[in-house]
Amino acid sequence: MARSINLSLTDELRAFLDENSGDGTLFSTPSEFVRALIREKKDRLDAAALRLAVLEGYSDVRDGRTQEFSGDLRAMLDTVRAERRGS
Repeated sequence: MARSINLSLTDELRAFLDENSGDGTLFSTPSEFVRALIREKKDRLDAAALRLAVLEGYSDVRDGRTQEFSGDLRAMLDTVRAERRGS
């Protein structure tokens, strides 16, 4: 669903937007350029969250907070939830 947003820009930001959109640029409209910037920022945040999750996983392995996979993920999750409730 497309939704509009209005932005107030400084002259410097508007000039930057104009330089990066339109004829002879990668983006044909300012909207395409702004959407690409927002997607890029979202991708960076998503990647940072993924890196953090991987580091937490390595910490779990290092600190012995692991279980051998039984082949039944649902049962393992139920066990972990039950253990957390008991703590």
